[in-house]
Amino acid sequence: MRELGRMAPMTSPAPTVGFDLDMTLIDSRPGIHACYVELSARTGTYIDADLVVTRLGPPLETEMANWFPADRITAMTTLYREIYPAYAVGGTLAMPGAREAVAAVRAAGGRAIVVTAKWEPNAKLHLEHLGIDADAVIGDLWAERKATALREHGASVYVGDHVGDVRGARGADALSVTVPTGPCGAGELREAGADVVLADLTEFPAWFAGYLAASRA
Repeated sequence: MRELGRMAPMTSPAPTVGFDLDMTLIDSRPGIHACYVELSARTGTYIDADLVVTRLGPPLETEMANWFPADRITAMTTLYREIYPAYAVGGTLAMPGAREAVAAVRAAGGRAIVVTAKWEPNAKLHLEHLGIDADAVIGDLWAERKATALREHGASVYVGDHVGDVRGARGADALSVTVPTGPCGAGELREAGADVVLADLTEFPAWFAGYLAASRA
């Protein structure tokens, strides 16, 4: 399933690679499920946590709008973020190949950054808990808005699992590398314009080695 795809221009011998977080680097479904169950219990509001974890990716406020009226979304978002460290961080797992993918970038002399829609303090807690070393973490950005951070950090590649990540990469003129490990399948990612679709991040180090070789040839 590994593809080389088109080559995005590299601005230096040591490229910067951006990674999405949820369902790209981490499997946050168990933790997020537990957090929504607790939120439901505290507020007395029915929330289908099983359904919520099938559509991770968009901003938290988007999901909250499915369960709470507009005038409560800000307060519920704040409460969710407050209880998140206690209920969501410990139950979250690293995706297969996540540590190795980040390590491959850094071993090549590049920078590995995380650009995510997740609230930045909680994103950093996840990475610290799982021992995933990133050179920078930028949160609260979704879809096209991710392009801002990718451009600021000079990223030539962005790795994600959602069609929104493809749009973010395109907006930054970065190579869109995707993994169908989240809510979007391989066909959907290709249709959205992904340059590369890997089975999962275990394929990333070999693909990245080929990308570097081709870019420097």
